[in-house]
This record gives sequence, structure tokens and C-alpha cells, in this order.
Amino acid sequence: MSVPSGVEGFDRVVDGGLPEGRLYVVCGPPGSGKTTFSAQFIAAGATADERCLFISMHESRDDIARDMAGYEFGFDDALDSGRVTFLDAFSSDGQRFFGMPGDRRDTGSITNRITSFVDSRDVDRVVIDSTMLLRYFTDDDDGTMIRFLSALKRTDATTFLISEMTDPRAYADEHYLAHGVVFFHNYMDDGEMRRGVQVVKMRGRDVDTDIHDLRFTPAGLVVDAPETAAR
Repeated sequence: MSVPSGVEGFDRVVDGGLPEGRLYVVCGPPGSGKTTFSAQFIAAGATADERCLFISMHESRDDIARDMAGYEFGFDDALDSGRVTFLDAFSSDGQRFFGMPGDRRDTGSITNRITSFVDSRDVDRVVIDSTMLLRYFTDDDDGTMIRFLSALKRTDATTFLISEMTDPRAYADEHYLAHGVVFFHNYMDDGEMRRGVQVVKMRGRDVDTDIHDLRFTPAGLVVDAPETAAR
């Protein structure tokens, strides 16, 4: 079964939508569109009456709502719908999961709290923003990310894990273990900054791995992909 991304044009790149219940790494440099892409994914879920979880490790609910307020895809309505749980890592609720900055928690404790929440509430869509600060809040053992990702993959939720990454060739554990990897590009073309999106990996799906132009519009991100993009 496919899950609509909520981003115009993107589902054509992945042959009609994202395979349900899988883990996707959404990566790219700062300002490339990762958070907006993920917010559209959550808004689409709330509109479809799905249960959603958004974990932010560097922005509050008010900050993200304010950032997304200029778009028409209804992220603020999604937050107010009762179908989205927003967890700010630095709020009092978030500190129960992650502790205070610099106070490293056992990876198993944080992993169990998140996966138990997802499973017990039948959460359909999850966004975790981001891997960089997740590492900051957990121990620095080599197996930390592997254990965390393996547990996420065992849930039934369709999960976006946002990763700050500037070089698409610099793969980390999350890129190898995830079911799919979506990379956002910022690049210069004829002296102008352009944005693009590329599906680097998508298990079990015939996808288009070319870089497609990406635009910020009043409706949110739009991917310029032809009707027959996937092959």
C-alpha cells in the first residue's frame, strides 16, 4: 500500500507514493526544504485522519508553526486537529524522553519510549528532526544509531528521519539501514541558486533517481516531475 507524501509531484517520482510502514531518511544541507517536506507529509496524514507524531530536537511547536504559517497546506490546522502529537525535546514533556542537554541517556530507554508511544497509539506517520541532535542526547556508542533505526523499522508507522547532510556520497548508518533515502540539493546553475530533490534509494519500488527541480510555492514544496517519472 502507498502513502501519499502530500508534496505535489513527488509521488510521481516514487511510482505513486511511499511504501507504507517503512523508514525513510530525508537528508540534505540546511535550507534545502527537508522540514517543509516533512511538515507537508504530516499535514497530509492529519487531513486523511491518520495519527501523527512530530519530534523536534531543535525547534518548538510555535517556531515550526510560525515557519509553516505562510504556506497553504494547513500545518497549523493539523497541529490543532488533535491528530498530531508534537514533542519538543527541550520542553518539559520532551525532557522526559531525552533529558537535559549534555545529559546523555541510555539509547534503549529513549528508543523504547518512542516506539512504545508509536505502537500503543497506532501512530501512522512519524517525523524525527533530526539525527544530529538525536546523537547529542544519546550515548556515543558505535551501535547507537543502528539500534535506534532497527527499532523504528519494526513499528508499523511510516517514518521520516531528517538528517543534515551536505555531501550525497557521505553515507552514514541511517542511509544504509533505511528503506529509502531522499536527498535535497542546493546547487548553483548559471550563477543562480537552484533546489532539487533526488530519490537515492527506495526498496521495493520502481523509482526515478534523477534530480528533479524543487520549488517553494504558496502551496508548499512542488516537485517538477513528469507524469511518467518513475521507471
